[in-house]
Amino acid sequence: MELSHTDSTGRASMVDVSAKATTNRTATATASVQMATTTLQLIRDNGLKKGDILAVARIAGIQAAKQTSLLIPLCHTLPLSHVSVDFELGEDVIHITTSATTLATTGVEMEALTAASIAALALYDMAKAVDKNIVISEIRLLSKTK
Repeated sequence: MELSHTDSTGRASMVDVSAKATTNRTATATASVQMATTTLQLIRDNGLKKGDILAVARIAGIQAAKQTSLLIPLCHTLPLSHVSVDFELGEDVIHITTSATTLATTGVEMEALTAASIAALALYDMAKAVDKNIVISEIRLLSKTK
């Protein structure tokens, strides 16, 4: 198995996808944000001074997916058909699940992963004033289809 983003001399290179067929592609990713139960209760009650933390994190994740090619140097710019950012609130953790869809010649896993990562960072940013021990973890790709 070879790295796809290096040329024959080992230099970084953007993959040429011009010969690939345009197909419908979807990717799903996840991230977890662990915090104190009291912090999560504030989020449930919309009790943080900064406002609706989940709405802000959802928009941050969607915006991030749309900007992936600017953040990850060798990613292709993709016409995203849809991006979703969903939250499952546990006792002391928020599980984030993101999905990205495109009709293109390359996959959208980086867009789904970027959405999950930035949504997690937005949650962290919004809640850090009341909880100094927030942990972001388990950022990973769950699935991709083409």
